[in-house]
Amino acid sequence: MTTTNDFPAVDTLLQDARLDKELKIIGEKVLASERLTPEDGLLLFEKGELGLLGALANMVRVRKHGDKTFFNRNFHIEPTNVCVFTCKFCSYSRLYKNREDGWELSIEEMLDIVKKYDNQPVTEVHIVGGVHPKMNMDYFCELIEKIKKHRPNLHLKGFTAVELDYMFRKAKLTVEEGMRRLNQAGLQSLPGGGAEIFHPDIRAQIAHDKVDADGWLAIHKAAHQLNMHTNATMLYGHIEKYEHRIDHMERLRSLQDETHGFQTFIPLKFRNKDNEMSHVPEASIIEDLKLYSVARLYMDNFPHLKAYWPMLGRNTAQLTLSFGVNDLDGTIDDTTKIYSMAGSEEQTPAMNTAQLAMLIKQAGRRPVERDTLYNEIRDYTDVEFTEEELAS
Repeated sequence: MTTTNDFPAVDTLLQDARLDKELKIIGEKVLASERLTPEDGLLLFEKGELGLLGALANMVRVRKHGDKTFFNRNFHIEPTNVCVFTCKFCSYSRLYKNREDGWELSIEEMLDIVKKYDNQPVTEVHIVGGVHPKMNMDYFCELIEKIKKHRPNLHLKGFTAVELDYMFRKAKLTVEEGMRRLNQAGLQSLPGGGAEIFHPDIRAQIAHDKVDADGWLAIHKAAHQLNMHTNATMLYGHIEKYEHRIDHMERLRSLQDETHGFQTFIPLKFRNKDNEMSHVPEASIIEDLKLYSVARLYMDNFPHLKAYWPMLGRNTAQLTLSFGVNDLDGTIDDTTKIYSMAGSEEQTPAMNTAQLAMLIKQAGRRPVERDTLYNEIRDYTDVEFTEEELAS
């Protein structure tokens, strides 16, 4: 059984006479692997100092994964930035009725992107974009089938619940029917996008016209029932309050208790460049690290916690590895537009395997390449990289 002696920093913090009694009780619950309540989670946000939160989150991370930090070799396809919805935080999409600076890729153009990686050891293609009324269920089923025919072993992860909700309604299919059809075409898992903040008071202000929390959760539940794994996100650091974050995480945790289909929780930092919420200040790095720590402590039934480095920036993502995070997503072997357009530090977010592995090593962790389902492909801990590999 794990004791505080296995984690000296935790031991010291919990024995400190100055520690708030309520926080000490929560710390002891974490040590005993007891589930935190919503009240506990809120208290951690309100009173928890970063040192304590980080020590507890790191303890949980080490229990689950040791020093392993996962990444995969993937690339993104963004079919379009044209969208029928008007989310106030979005810097990426262009309205369908006013799309002069938008892009709309054909199926053949997207296949050409896939073919660029024919001789490279990528394991996943991640397909997400705007909600375009002409890119319907038949269109995407054809795309998926052609990708699978061209490269059968490439894992297809695609479409946010927002895209899927629109797709299903337009095709006059139930959620279950729509998910089954996409799965039969070759779709293997779902990303976690479109969750934003579930609480209706906040969702009505920032994304009033997209699928609501119940709809988002129903789509992921239907995927889980088909044995498809999915991820879950939360957009934080805008107008939400701590209680809205806890409400969001509690809804995800409850569905995970039921289906066990989620793999990874991915907090996404709000960026305020060129959108309708540019007046809202961004969260500080301290707030970022606090959020990741509380997420690791609260989301006890989620195996993995991911820091999406193109959104956070490389330096902050590296710091999160000491605050509960055990996954940095992938090499992103293309230029992802969604986050650079919103003001991410990574204007051309691409790292090769050597650079990403070294980033993890420099944080004192073990870089382990995985596939989409977290099967381990290679441990890079003892791999020596050349200056050329690190510079390319």
